[in-house]
Amino acid sequence: MLALMRSAFLIVLIGIGPAFAQGSGDDASRAASTIDDTPPGTLNPQPLPPLADPNSPKIPAKELFARKLTPLPGPARAIGSYTRGCMTGAVALPITGPTWQVTRLSRDRNWGNPRLIQFIERLGAEGKKVGWNGLLVGDMAQPRGGPMMSDHAAHQIGIEVDIWFTPMPDHVLTRAEREFDDPKNVVLPDGLGVDPKIWTPAHMAIVKAAAEDPEVTRIFVNAAIKKQMCSEAGSDRAWLAKVRPWWGHAEHFHVRLACPADSPQCKLQPPVPPGDGCGHALDLWFRPGILHPRPPKGPVNPGPYVTLAGLPPACRAVVKAP
Repeated sequence: MLALMRSAFLIVLIGIGPAFAQGSGDDASRAASTIDDTPPGTLNPQPLPPLADPNSPKIPAKELFARKLTPLPGPARAIGSYTRGCMTGAVALPITGPTWQVTRLSRDRNWGNPRLIQFIERLGAEGKKVGWNGLLVGDMAQPRGGPMMSDHAAHQIGIEVDIWFTPMPDHVLTRAEREFDDPKNVVLPDGLGVDPKIWTPAHMAIVKAAAEDPEVTRIFVNAAIKKQMCSEAGSDRAWLAKVRPWWGHAEHFHVRLACPADSPQCKLQPPVPPGDGCGHALDLWFRPGILHPRPPKGPVNPGPYVTLAGLPPACRAVVKAP
């Protein structure tokens, strides 16, 4: 099935030509680059069909933000909270840099506040120093932020990024590799610890480097990964407070920056609790009902979707602007 998906994806690449193909480096990449004149940092994703009534107050906000393929020009501002907000003046992270490569290009989620772009550049350079070859970057935000069609509750104001627990390879990824290759799951199937065949000191080092960046407020990882870091940290533990356990996050770590000083409408989370977050507080995550929650009985009601009324008032103007 995966082989069929790859073949279909490559056919699509050839069919839509410059609007989609991207690559350089190895033979497959060079072949793709012959039909690619896309400027770095632009993806030109296929637009969603128009809405029947884009002015209806009942339309989910995610439907409106997903249809905006360009950022709103002007000063870069994060508006609202990490899970209820939007942004202006977003910048696209180039899909290939000296110490990073962007994955899942079809999602068009490589946008962020300039402070996030600068952080990724810093972390990529620091990673080289600690044995991490480079960053494979997952989701950042949409061109104007806001709720996404799937996968995330956060990533809405342009100051969060997912980074794979797989270092960047020594070649420039082809478009198909970026779209279909998966990050490595570093957690054992029982969820109680990391896989010693995959986990390395470099995994610890790249998360530590991110946590020690002064602009980072939280990093979300699987509880088993946090547990491993608690055991490896030794006496240097101050940075561990920022590393927070959360469901999933076994293949990537989620970095959250502080609100930029020039974004007065940005709502910052409370500071992390004191201490390193190890010990009894972490043990709670390994209780059976939390480690392996029971599936719900019967159909699940997702609840009402967030509309523009549920976002900061400024986000209405952001998404309604041309």
